[in-house]
Amino acid sequence: MSRELDVTDMVEIGRQAAWSVSSAKTGHGLELLRDNDLDTYWQSDGPSPHVVNMQFEKRTSIRQVSFFRDKQDESYTPLRVSIRGGTNHQDLKELYSLDVEEATGWVNINLAEISSSGRPPRVFLLQLAVLSNHHGGRDTHIRQLKLFSTRESLMSLDEEVPFTAQECLQFSTIR
Repeated sequence: MSRELDVTDMVEIGRQAAWSVSSAKTGHGLELLRDNDLDTYWQSDGPSPHVVNMQFEKRTSIRQVSFFRDKQDESYTPLRVSIRGGTNHQDLKELYSLDVEEATGWVNINLAEISSSGRPPRVFLLQLAVLSNHHGGRDTHIRQLKLFSTRESLMSLDEEVPFTAQECLQFSTIR
């Protein structure tokens, strides 16, 4: 873990998502996850698991999830984290889980490297769940959360896929 992000050949795509959290302490809301300031943090305020949901308008390739945590947060520091993906809340599947021992720095989770296909998962909904904290802490702090995709994945999503079946071609133009 380090204070530096590993984002070679990637684009941050967090602004394309609609974000929500399971709970937030007054003055430490969701907006602080995305303010690019390592001195601010989102703090949960409720029962575990503490989740951050990122919902996309179209299926999106997620190459890397990166979040920053700091040991000065003590018992609020995430320890066990799960990354889940799917099309909606009812079909979320765990893509990866980890215990993060290092207490300060960026945690970079490359979802393409851990995928059996070697490709980034394509999801409508991505969820980061904090399952437990250091020292048995109840609430959690996350100082920043970033989502990355490859430039190639973003370009391929914008390309039109031509219809080839006759049943589809008849509806491809307006008369």
